[in-house]
Formats: sequence, structure tokens, C-alpha cells
Amino acid sequence: MEENSSLVDELSAWDKKHFLHPTSPIQQQQDQGPAFIFTEGKGVYLHDLLGKKVIDGMSSLWNVNIGHGREELGLIASDQMTKLAFTSNFATFSNEPAIRLAKKLSDISPGNLQATFFTSGGSEANDTAYKLARHYWMLKGQNNRKKIISRTKSYHGVAIGSTSATGLKPFRDFTNSLAPDFLHVDNFSSQALRELIEKEGPETIAAFIAEPVQGAGGVHIAPENYFKEVKEICEEYGVLFITDEVITGFGRTGKYFGIEHYGVTPDMMCFAKGVTSGYAQLGGVMLSSEIYQVFTEMSKGTLLHGYTYSGHPVACAVALKNIEIIESEHLIANANQLGNELLKGLQNVQNKCGIVGEVRGLGLMGAVEIVKNKSSQERYTNPVAPLIVSAAAKNGLICRSVVFDGQDTLVFAPPLSITKEELQTLVQILTESILSIEGTY
Repeated sequence: MEENSSLVDELSAWDKKHFLHPTSPIQQQQDQGPAFIFTEGKGVYLHDLLGKKVIDGMSSLWNVNIGHGREELGLIASDQMTKLAFTSNFATFSNEPAIRLAKKLSDISPGNLQATFFTSGGSEANDTAYKLARHYWMLKGQNNRKKIISRTKSYHGVAIGSTSATGLKPFRDFTNSLAPDFLHVDNFSSQALRELIEKEGPETIAAFIAEPVQGAGGVHIAPENYFKEVKEICEEYGVLFITDEVITGFGRTGKYFGIEHYGVTPDMMCFAKGVTSGYAQLGGVMLSSEIYQVFTEMSKGTLLHGYTYSGHPVACAVALKNIEIIESEHLIANANQLGNELLKGLQNVQNKCGIVGEVRGLGLMGAVEIVKNKSSQERYTNPVAPLIVSAAAKNGLICRSVVFDGQDTLVFAPPLSITKEELQTLVQILTESILSIEGTY
């Protein structure tokens, strides 16, 4: 252990000097170094260099759906690397895993989603969707349709277009220049969407994008009829409807894709994260048969949009094996069943803890609101959720806080492979961690 401690000290110093972390408090990193240096994962657990074992209550970044340490994915990646590690898919070149994955996605996706454009992740997928939507309207001779509407509290990534679409203002404030023609509408108000389209002029709107369940914005779940109303409005005004399934796809909500809870089909669907469970970098955009037909019949030149790793053969092979595991181990049904158990567990936390307000969840996505007063829902002046996250980490549970736009929220998204016993342990640690912080207020 002393040897490991010395190694941690060395790695921590290198971390502070050489590693600029994504979405991290830089000063905290410089003052304290990395909170964990993980070396191994197995199931729902992560282990660090000092031997500490913690429940990964966030599936790392909402993405390790099948759990950690699945050797099958390592073997399939090794096999594909040995045969064909990489080849370009530009200029009509192709590879077998990409073709098979595109076909599989067509089989499992809702409605008439038919063709896939592959990316390396979610931000690229969303940026691609905006460009393809605008190009679609150009092919249709409606060049003025270029505005993209998204919602407040939404999160769509950190590329320049994705940042501009993100409804969480701090992400947009990070840079001093955003992409033009992005608009934001009040969360879960279909009437507000209608009014904004009419105000801007339907002939100027290319698409509306929404997460079926808002993830990074605080696990906000749509009212029952919201997406049906949105779809009807989009059809009425000829606006493309895009769903961002980067977090909610591949079983997270208890269905293959989150939008399936609401009985509507999008015109385009973005995905990433759970498609490979984080074992390889992959994302994409699916297009409806109608949109794909316009591209195949009306596009006369080169589609001048593509990434080096679009349709990467290793990533696609990993995705196919990952989907096979999701299906063969019935992980979507498990997410549905244990999602109900998670919500019950959070409701028990609500009953035991005086500072817990609303709790909510859909599948294995859950949220706990922290309040100063349950009756009035008054919040603390300074957010308390980050303190609970720190306490939970010490107690053996990784979760996440959301404090944007005046929120004070804990969010959870454990692997879909979690067992009932592991879920009970998660809830127990959470309860103890909240009570430990509550006792100081």
C-alpha cells in the first residue's frame, strides 16, 4: 500500500502539471489533484490505486450501460484490430462492421428511422444533425430554414453548434462567441414552442431538438402528452423534429430509446454513449426514410461533411457486441424493473431526510432535489448537493450534482446490469451521506 501511495503522489503531480481535465474545476484539480485514479472496473464497481472500491452510480458519464470489465468487448476489439483496425469510409469506401451496425440500428430504432451517419461521440452527432437538417432544407430549395430551436435546461454537447443549442446558460457563457441561429424555448411548454415558431416565421426554422429525458440538466421528465404536442406542431409548420438520445438511448430509460415512452417518431435521432457502453468512442445520427430519400435522390455532389473516424470498424464491432449483450442479458427489462426499485428507493430517502424535496426517475435515471424547506420548496443560498456528492464518494458511491439555473439536485444513472442488492446498497449510502450533511445544517 505504501508503494501505491508513492505512485499516487507521482501520478497526481503529473496530473496537475500535464492533464487539463474536461468539465472540471481547474483550481480544485491544482489544489487537490485527482480525487480518484481508477485502475479497474467490474460490474457496477470501480477500484482506484489506493484500493478504494466505489459504486459507479453514474455509469461514469451516463454511458457504461452494460457495466465495467466485460471481457467480451475487449476480445471483439482485439479481433477486429487484428483483421482491420481502420479504413476510411470517405469516397464510398466501407467496412463490414459499419454496414452491419447501420442495419442493426435501423432494425431496433423507432418508426421509419433508416440510415445512420456515424460520428465519434455525442457532440459531433448533434452538430452533424444541425448541419444535415439545414442541408436537407437547402436541397428542398428552402434556404431560409436554418434556425435550430432547443429547450431551457437542455444539454446537447460542447462543440460550437452543440454548445449554442445547449439551454444551460453557463455552458454558453464559457465562450465569447456562439454559432448564429440557435434559439431556446421554455422547458416543456408546447405552446411556447408554437409561439416562438410563429414569431420567428416557420419558413426560417430548420429543426427542433429535445432530449426525451433531460440528463445533465437535472433528469427532467416530460409530461405525458408533451412530445405528441411537439410532434404535431413540428408537422404543422414543417419543422424537423430531432431527438437527442445520447444519454437516453440503448436501454437507459427502460425502453430501447427514450422517445418510445411517448409514442412519437423523430425525423432524426442522435445517439452515442450507450451504443458501445463507453468501451469505444462512437456516436451517430439516424435519418428517417423520407429524409434519406431526399439526400439520395436530390444530392448531386459530394456530401461535404465527415469525420476521420466516421464508421470506425473497431468501434462499430464493439457496438454490435455491446447491443448483443444488452439484448441477450435482457438489460432493458432490467432497467425498467430496477428503475421502479430506484424510484421507490429515492422516495424512501425523501421520507427519511428532511432536506430532500422532489424525487423523480424514469428507468435507471433518477434525481433528488435538495431543499431548505419541504413545504415551500425554498432552496439553500449556496447549493448543498455538491457537499453530498463529496460525502457519498467518501462513503463509496459516485453520483453527480446539478446546480445550473438555480437547481440543487443529485442525479443518478447506474449501469443497466445493476442488481437489486447493489441498488439497495446505493440507496443506503445515499441516505447516510445526505443525513451526514443534513446534520450540519
